[in-house]
Amino acid sequence: MVLTAAEIAASVRAGALDPVQVTREALDRIAAADGVVGAFRRVRAEEALREAAEVAARPDLASLPLAGVPVAVKDVTEVTGEFASHGSQAGPSTPGETDGVIAARLRAAGAVLVGLTRVPELCIWPMSDTPDGIARNPWDPTYASGGSSGGSAAAVAAGMVPLAHGSDGLGSIRLPAAMCGLVGLKPGADLLAEGGWFGMSVHGPMATTVADTALLLSVLADVPSLASVPSPSAVRIGMSTTVPLLHTPVPKELVAAVSTAAGLLASAGHEVTPAAPRYPPTMVLGMTARWCAGPAVQARGFDVTRLQRRTRAHVRAGRLILRAGLVRERTKQRWIERAEEFFEGHEVFLTPTLSHWPVKAGRWHERRWLANVLPSTRLAGFTGQWNLAGYPAITVPMGRSAVSGLPTSVQLIAKPGGEPLLLGLAAQLEAANPWPRTSRR
Repeated sequence: MVLTAAEIAASVRAGALDPVQVTREALDRIAAADGVVGAFRRVRAEEALREAAEVAARPDLASLPLAGVPVAVKDVTEVTGEFASHGSQAGPSTPGETDGVIAARLRAAGAVLVGLTRVPELCIWPMSDTPDGIARNPWDPTYASGGSSGGSAAAVAAGMVPLAHGSDGLGSIRLPAAMCGLVGLKPGADLLAEGGWFGMSVHGPMATTVADTALLLSVLADVPSLASVPSPSAVRIGMSTTVPLLHTPVPKELVAAVSTAAGLLASAGHEVTPAAPRYPPTMVLGMTARWCAGPAVQARGFDVTRLQRRTRAHVRAGRLILRAGLVRERTKQRWIERAEEFFEGHEVFLTPTLSHWPVKAGRWHERRWLANVLPSTRLAGFTGQWNLAGYPAITVPMGRSAVSGLPTSVQLIAKPGGEPLLLGLAAQLEAANPWPRTSRR
């Protein structure tokens, strides 16, 4: 069993573990498993070992929150000596000369960056395959690991690393975390926004435990107090398993996971009642417009002729949306007003994370745009609206399907600033209903 990040860091700080040995063992696990799982676009083997030795020699080793912890970073992150491909062969490939904010904060905390994880082109899709590989679900490699942080989720769920960085524009942390049985936190837009997709995209952590999730969040956000998971007092929780506006059917086992979580939270003293926000019909337009227009803006720095067929179609749609002026702030504000109305009577909202089971793993990048759009929208019915609102949300594992063996999960949402509350509730669910941490068991 892979140690947790908190266990590794504590042992390194105490001198009981050597960062170089910890990194070597992580690289061995990657070498053993990634040929099947396909989590990494680039493994930084030599660089990681050198950086681990540098961590071991740091004079502040005893105070580093992620001392010697191997961490995978999503392939959207500026790392010295590397280039962020964003899952594409059409973008710049010049190695960066400096770390971006995410890599810099991870290094400052003592983490060792072992590799860049696979993403779909321009992070558009909830399946992470590229011409050189497919990120597969470690619980059943015939299924996709999700997206766009699918490589990060696969790396953690397979036990290759204890922590991974992800980003989330419409569910890109929560969806793969749910598919792979992890804790995945999308912070509020006020905490870790990266500015992409017209403010919908944020950075966040993926881990096998709530404590590790909080630890990585505290480092990514540069807010040390977030590492302490509180014990929440009783709160009012609204619960719904109905897909907003579309009302499409949700698989029974995904619905049952919400019922189980509701019962556990009620037993912990919380008030759980059926309730949902009054979703404005324009909300879907607001999300869809940004989903298309955001990549269209990003693609301005890419060779469009080399983009995948599905991406070119998505970018064309985004350009039409931009010309028509359909990315409207008032659409977002109307939804925020409805969300605020709901949270006047509730502190938390509980839903499924997935609105359908994961798709099969495959070369989705070779298929047409519509063949990707339909399963994407089918999966993500419960997630994207909270990116539009900018509210924090967390995915928590609840068990495994009796039919497929795939993980089940729930999503908890709070109003801005509610990350500690979400972590506290997730910890209560973890204590009452422990889950297998990785597919390695």
